[in-house]
Amino acid sequence: MAFGILGRKVGMTQIYDSAGAVIPVTVIQAGPCPVLQVRTIERDGYEAVQLGFLDKPRRLARRSERGHVASLDSKRQRSRNSAGIAPVGKADCEPQRLIREFRAPVEGVEVGQEIGVGVFEGILSVDVVGTSKGRGTAGAMKRHNYSGQRATHGVKKVHRHVGSIGCSAYPSRVPKGRRMAGHYGAARCTARNLKVVRIDAENNLLLVHGAIPGPNGGYVMVRPTNKLPVPAARE
Repeated sequence: MAFGILGRKVGMTQIYDSAGAVIPVTVIQAGPCPVLQVRTIERDGYEAVQLGFLDKPRRLARRSERGHVASLDSKRQRSRNSAGIAPVGKADCEPQRLIREFRAPVEGVEVGQEIGVGVFEGILSVDVVGTSKGRGTAGAMKRHNYSGQRATHGVKKVHRHVGSIGCSAYPSRVPKGRRMAGHYGAARCTARNLKVVRIDAENNLLLVHGAIPGPNGGYVMVRPTNKLPVPAARE
């Protein structure tokens, strides 16, 4: 049932393994996540599990957010009940700050069930999806890792400039996709195939080897990696 879990990046630290080697790890507060909805092929056309993370105060939640997790009395609901339409199951929990779906088989998953970090027991590697840090409008060197021009004689105050961006006679325009300055960061990105170093089910913590996208406190999705293992070398 390890289809994935929602969490929040706590920060980076380092731990020591049994051999005394230093391992840089990222600490993720993973779960607990209540199951808000279960998508089925018969009703929705696909299978998925919808999870929530981090309770949201009811005074800050809209009525639609409260009605998503608990049954609210309304004229529409009364009319559906009188028509004999079965109500959709509710998780009966607090409104959630982060809601995401994981495409996965839903057998054995029920609405209202709580998913903890313990579901990753036995999982060796995970993919972490987050939103990268926003850099605003950045130059070409920072955005695309350009090396810049020479800082020697003959280069006049253009050390960090892009340089030529097109052709003169043909095709007399700037080609599409030319890497230039512009908006950088604040985009969804995935760190793949990160090794699971440690699981602390008591404190809902997951330690993975390496860095993950986003700032400390940023929301992330953690799921078992879909990266195939490297095939063994043929003898």
